[in-house]
Amino acid sequence: MQTVEFINNRFDPDVTPFHGLAKQMAKAVGYTADLKVEKELAQLLRLRVAQQNECGYCVILHAKTAREIGIHEAKVDNISAWYNSELYTDKEKTTLAYGDVLNDGVSKDFQVYHDALTQYFSEVEIAEIAAIVINMNLWTRLKLAQGATPAYEGLK
Repeated sequence: MQTVEFINNRFDPDVTPFHGLAKQMAKAVGYTADLKVEKELAQLLRLRVAQQNECGYCVILHAKTAREIGIHEAKVDNISAWYNSELYTDKEKTTLAYGDVLNDGVSKDFQVYHDALTQYFSEVEIAEIAAIVINMNLWTRLKLAQGATPAYEGLK
């Protein structure tokens, strides 16, 4: 099996302070952070944002992480159609719907999605969910801007 590596086609993110700020935010709400939100649910949310934003680096990283923490591969593979699947619980669907709307920024009634979360989560957990989406947007945009392109090792 060939190893996937990532090539920065545009710039090195470490040449600006932006990458350092992104790393600080990742420590707070990234996939290694200690959060109140369930680890598996947070990872599904990260994967969904990565998939929505078409970030090859983030999709590969978060799909791999999802499998490593025990999320069934069918859920990982079906994340792009979560809304039309029986693989996800109502709690997961409510969270993914909120994430989709926050990520897209197009809902005319965002309050409905926020209110739906309140049946499952505390105010702190809702804030964490928002921070996860925001953090993933930061990372997907950074990786897209720097040109983090997946390739098989040795094929350039």
